[in-house]
Amino acid sequence: MTSFETLLDKEGYLIKLEDWSEELTLYLADQEDIALTNAHWEIILLLRDFYQEFEISPAMRPLVKAVSKKLGADKGKSIYLMQLFPGSPAKLITKLAGLPKPANCL
Repeated sequence: MTSFETLLDKEGYLIKLEDWSEELTLYLADQEDIALTNAHWEIILLLRDFYQEFEISPAMRPLVKAVSKKLGADKGKSIYLMQLFPGSPAKLITKLAGLPKPANCL
């Protein structure tokens, strides 16, 4: 067990927001078999800013809208986010960003 695992719940989400670090994100990305690029970090940090402003982890539709507003229409598309974060982008990005799982994501 790594020291990071003690910071996570059974689904792999960070238990306490203040324990987030870039090193934790790198560990989680490795667990998800994702090699983080600048494009990934751009979205992860955008989501952390979103959470600070609205105190909520967005589901896919509001996430796409927030990305479009901040980074432009080309990046504000669900297909773009799915290419970077396969499966369920909203859940995966919030996990990597050290934020709570979006409420309406199973």
